[in-house]
Amino acid sequence: MASSESAKNVKLEIFSASTETEAELPLLSFNISAGFPSPALDFIDTTIDLNKELVKHPTATYYGRVQGESMKNAGINEGDMIVIDKSIEPVDGKIAVCYLDGEFTLKRLKIDKSGVWLMPENEKYKPIKINEENSLTIWGIVTYVIKKP
Repeated sequence: MASSESAKNVKLEIFSASTETEAELPLLSFNISAGFPSPALDFIDTTIDLNKELVKHPTATYYGRVQGESMKNAGINEGDMIVIDKSIEPVDGKIAVCYLDGEFTLKRLKIDKSGVWLMPENEKYKPIKINEENSLTIWGIVTYVIKKP
């Protein structure tokens, strides 16, 4: 049975993205096979700085920790970290952190001629139709998901 989804069912912890430090980590110089094993290489070709890789707009980027399961079919689960960019234009189909009626929620945007909808990615939750009684701010757009193992 589907339950009604409200913003209160999803909680996000929001953190500022600190990009003042560099954290260069080893980057393997070969692709990692998800099928049959490939020959192992015993060297690392270069490094990668995840701040530079994940944060395109430092002053507009935040991290959030997801609580709740309304986006599980989009591959976003409880405990995952998301990278949120406030400088990206909200458009139809993007996954957004929304501030709805005083609460944060994470949903896919559906924008069409009938209006704006906040769409869950879990059949247990219902879409939220935005109307004139709602107070909605599209706070930012999700650019990456960092999975919790």
